[in-house]
Amino acid sequence: MSQPAEIKIVLVGAGNVATHLGSALQEKGFSIIQVYSHTLTSAGILGNKLQTKFTHTIQDIDRDADLYLFSLKDSVLPEIIEQFFPVDGLLVHTSGTLSWNVFERRGAGRFGVLYPLQTFSKTRKVAFDTLPVFIEANNPKDEDRLETIALTLSNRVVRLSSDRRKQLHLAAVFACNFTNHLYAIAAEILEKQDLPWNVLLPLIQETAAKVKQLHPKEAQTGPAVRYDQDVMNSHLESLKGDPDKQELYRMISRSIQRFENNV
Repeated sequence: MSQPAEIKIVLVGAGNVATHLGSALQEKGFSIIQVYSHTLTSAGILGNKLQTKFTHTIQDIDRDADLYLFSLKDSVLPEIIEQFFPVDGLLVHTSGTLSWNVFERRGAGRFGVLYPLQTFSKTRKVAFDTLPVFIEANNPKDEDRLETIALTLSNRVVRLSSDRRKQLHLAAVFACNFTNHLYAIAAEILEKQDLPWNVLLPLIQETAAKVKQLHPKEAQTGPAVRYDQDVMNSHLESLKGDPDKQELYRMISRSIQRFENNV
């Protein structure tokens, strides 16, 4: 497995992660020989994009690949694995939360994890070169192989245990998914006032830029950290028709103040 062209890869899954990883690996010279998805439409879209074979039938998956890259929902992965044997290739998932032993418990001999720490949308190209990629495998030889593959994509490859990767993913949900949901709430508030969402973009960009130089706790501003109760009460009054947003505002404000007081 020293040269990319020698490594035959099957993508098990055809969603956002599989689309980006498959495209990036192919661009680096790896051979994507097949795409599997539970629907023929999804398999076909990615298969055609990569100009390779595709299937929606597990029994038709090529059994001679060197690497099987599983990019599926955590709830689906165990069931798919159980239908997968026998194969001699290395089985790897891309989940942030599942342990590698999801393979071991189902009889796999060679298995591991390749977790790219990024948010993926099919319509946005991702630059992999500085993207952190976290790997793990059940034997040193395969972990070296995974590292070699990952290093063709990124110069930030880290070997990380399942337990620590799970905590990393938890942090990522707060930093990315929850933050994006707050953007959606902000956009809704603005749109009700006929104000454009993009009026907030300079503020968002400056907030993101600050935490490159300051710890997030040091960069915190706003009425909660100032204990400006008049402003907070005014905001809560504006949200009186939406109890869920009121409670979210209270909870986040309390959390900010507890961080400020190291509670």
